[in-house]
Amino acid sequence: MIQPKRPPERAPKGIQWADLVPLNRWDKIKELMLPLPWLLLSLTLYSTALWPLGAMASFLFFLCALRLNHEAIHGNLGLSRRQDSLVMHVLSALMLGSNHAFCQCHLLHHKHAMGPGDCEGNCGHMTLAQVLVYGPRFPFDINRAAWRIANVKARRRILIDWGLVLAVIAAAVLSGSQTLLLHVAAMSTAQCLAALFAVWIAHQGTHDSGVAARSQRGVLARLAYLMFYHREHHLFPKVPVSRLPVLADRLERSVAGYAASRKPVIGWLEPRRFRVEP
Repeated sequence: MIQPKRPPERAPKGIQWADLVPLNRWDKIKELMLPLPWLLLSLTLYSTALWPLGAMASFLFFLCALRLNHEAIHGNLGLSRRQDSLVMHVLSALMLGSNHAFCQCHLLHHKHAMGPGDCEGNCGHMTLAQVLVYGPRFPFDINRAAWRIANVKARRRILIDWGLVLAVIAAAVLSGSQTLLLHVAAMSTAQCLAALFAVWIAHQGTHDSGVAARSQRGVLARLAYLMFYHREHHLFPKVPVSRLPVLADRLERSVAGYAASRKPVIGWLEPRRFRVEP
């Protein structure tokens, strides 16, 4: 694995961020319900003659579920750790992948930041063609790495996740339900593409830059449910995703060179006022 050529970026000192952490009851409800409309829409479409349209709803469900799971991993939902774990179990069943395995590797991703030991970020060193070919293998590598490093309690949770996944697949196959079978197909495809849109797109080209991750502004950032404020997340992982635009504004106003060093996900999709000059 490639070593970063520059020291990983660290959180700048003197930035006020702790006030962004607490969530009120309505904030918690909004986060927990975020994927639900897209899940219901996809399942509804899959049960009709308009079933091909369900694929886009499934993609948006998977994106929102990734955000919710990500917040549970970091304890950013204002819940107890037991409740965070329950959220991850439910999402594992719906997304058809062990989110407790992903939790193990994601925390290492933050610790090792694209260096040796970062099993999740390894695909960030690949080209686009390489990551597309690698994609179907990514969930298996994550689960193998997670099982290797997990303690007994974490392994038990991973096994529960996979039991739930197998139960959903069995229910779809045994029932012959078009709705469930199409959901399984969509989530299986999404899992194969997770390396691309959950890791690579926010980290490609950053391993030798000294920048923690890419960070987008404008309409694409909103369409991605703010998950593309990834640099800010790496610097202050305890700040909920919903508050990252506020954090980004504080960093750009207070830290010299922060805005100029930013690497957007897709620069030409940003409004001109946000564009970073090469």
